[in-house]
Amino acid sequence: MTDAVEVRPISASEFQDWQRALATGFLQRPTLSAEQLDARRRQFVAGRLLGAFDGSRCVATFRSFDQELTVVGGATVPADAVSNVTVTPTHRRRGLLTRMMSQDLAAAKERGDVVATLIAAEYPIYGRYGFGPATTLTEWTVEVSRAGLDKRWSRPEDGGRIDLVDGEDIRKLGPDLYERFRRRTPGAVSRSDLWWQLRTGVLRFDEEWKEPYFAVYRSAAGEVEGMASYESDDNWQGKQPYDTAEVDWLFGTTPAAERALWHYLCSIDWITRVKSGRRSPDDLLPHYLPDPRGARITTQADWLWVRILDVVRALEARTYDRAGSLVLEVVDRQGLAGGRFRLDASPDGASCVPTTDTPDIALGIAELASVWLGDQSVARLHVLGRVREERVGAAREADALLRASGRPWCPDIF
Repeated sequence: MTDAVEVRPISASEFQDWQRALATGFLQRPTLSAEQLDARRRQFVAGRLLGAFDGSRCVATFRSFDQELTVVGGATVPADAVSNVTVTPTHRRRGLLTRMMSQDLAAAKERGDVVATLIAAEYPIYGRYGFGPATTLTEWTVEVSRAGLDKRWSRPEDGGRIDLVDGEDIRKLGPDLYERFRRRTPGAVSRSDLWWQLRTGVLRFDEEWKEPYFAVYRSAAGEVEGMASYESDDNWQGKQPYDTAEVDWLFGTTPAAERALWHYLCSIDWITRVKSGRRSPDDLLPHYLPDPRGARITTQADWLWVRILDVVRALEARTYDRAGSLVLEVVDRQGLAGGRFRLDASPDGASCVPTTDTPDIALGIAELASVWLGDQSVARLHVLGRVREERVGAAREADALLRASGRPWCPDIF
């Protein structure tokens, strides 16, 4: 039955059928408007959209695109970003995802991508392909009345200012500011021109798109150092407002910018609750409030998943806060990046080479991805039985070497 289904890159003429299969797999309206379809054609790149075809009908979808991922220390590595993965309900459990994933990862390895990335809709799926959860998502809800802020607050105390702007301003100011932000944020990924156009309404994938509010923070010197996109509902009960401001994205290149933006959101008349959107587990949001208990965690879960395709380049790309040597036995069931490697690292740089030396620890390629950006602990994985010590005490030594000063954060979904 499986052999009768062909997996291959789609042609431009098959894009509409591929989109219908994608919508069906995600339980969305199968038929798109002409405007939506034209907007989504911007994602078409020959060879990067795969489809599974049962006869002439597309029954599974898969898309990848070029991306950059920031690693510990601020360097970036080329990534194969995986998205739009679906299998039509009538064709599940036939190995179609495995065939599409294997084809895409082999092509990414051939291109020289260091890693593949994705946002996993369901936890159990991608570990079997060598992906491991590499960043954590945390969402807060701020009860404004509990935050302890002065209700008379109207502007930043540092001499800066908050301005409300439109989408055109965001497209002008956002890309350069975000580049500065992501270069100092391990786990952050690049944003294309298409990303900014979709978030400001130039292109619309969905008919229900609602224009958000955009706020920009400028320092006392007039420099743009932060911006946010947010929406609000309209919830009145008994002649009292109980509106919620929901943040789509917010970032700053300075703590002052982030503090001012959060204080602004909590100061808007009628807003009684602020939902933070996707944040780092290390986020300072609660501590920007006089009463941190005014912010409670409403979601904490895995977010960006990473699949390492080149162990040497991945380990050499990041920085290390201390000196140390480690021999790793990396197990990769797909045969793309496994082997035994010696890592010699220090604050001055790192060298990673294949070796025949006796290993200190053994771990799977997915576990290596989980510790590579510093989010997970080698020692913790050892306790869980997912890292094996070949030398007593090596797990704690590896933990100390691979840990970072802060946890990585990917603010985006793709």
